[in-house]
Amino acid sequence: MNISEDASKAHEAEKEMAVSVRWCALSYIQRRVAGVLVEKSKTTPDVYPMTLNGIKTASNQKSNRSPQLDLREDQVEQALYELRELGAVVEVHAGGRVPKFKHQLYEWMGVNTAELAVMAELLLRGEQTLGELRGRASRMTRISDLEELRPIVASLIQLRLVIPLTPSGRGQIVTHGLYKTDELEGLKSRFSTFDSDDLEMPPKTSSPRELVAEIPQGAWSAIQQEVAQLRLEVNELKKTVADLQR
Repeated sequence: MNISEDASKAHEAEKEMAVSVRWCALSYIQRRVAGVLVEKSKTTPDVYPMTLNGIKTASNQKSNRSPQLDLREDQVEQALYELRELGAVVEVHAGGRVPKFKHQLYEWMGVNTAELAVMAELLLRGEQTLGELRGRASRMTRISDLEELRPIVASLIQLRLVIPLTPSGRGQIVTHGLYKTDELEGLKSRFSTFDSDDLEMPPKTSSPRELVAEIPQGAWSAIQQEVAQLRLEVNELKKTVADLQR
């Protein structure tokens, strides 16, 4: 086989991949419903496929969601109809009268198990640091550390399913690429102090006060909790040492 034939076959393979991957921008309700279906398929498979009521309840739950929503049943039903039209969700009847739904997001996005877990967390919570993302996505699939997460995120960035919002490195913030255009532009404007052309460059040196101000709220809360836990452990150690010295 000559070089031109190789190039032709590679071009055909790229065309086939472009046809098979069907993902597109989604509304915030569609994103929440899609994220819920992935999450429950991985964390509570005994209740999957899901009923309309189950999807509504999971969409409105207070944990592992940002922002918190209060969706009505008709809103969830409409989102499911739209996702079915897009080929991202299918309706199934598992021997009962109540319709149930399952996602087809592996095929719709063209991703693997770990990549879909990462996407689900981003759909459920939006932008977050890589550290937050690793911990949360590990609920669905094992991601042992940041070194294991980084190539997963890099692959999703290549697919344009993930968008880096801050420079690479410690504390990098990423989000999914399924926002509507106006939503995405608004989100990017919040991080406009970073040059998108320099995402591979290390961040500029900041003062301690500036560094604290740049920490996302979710990450800051986690840091405060860790500090509080460390203080408790130090106090316990002090007590133990004091007891031994008596």
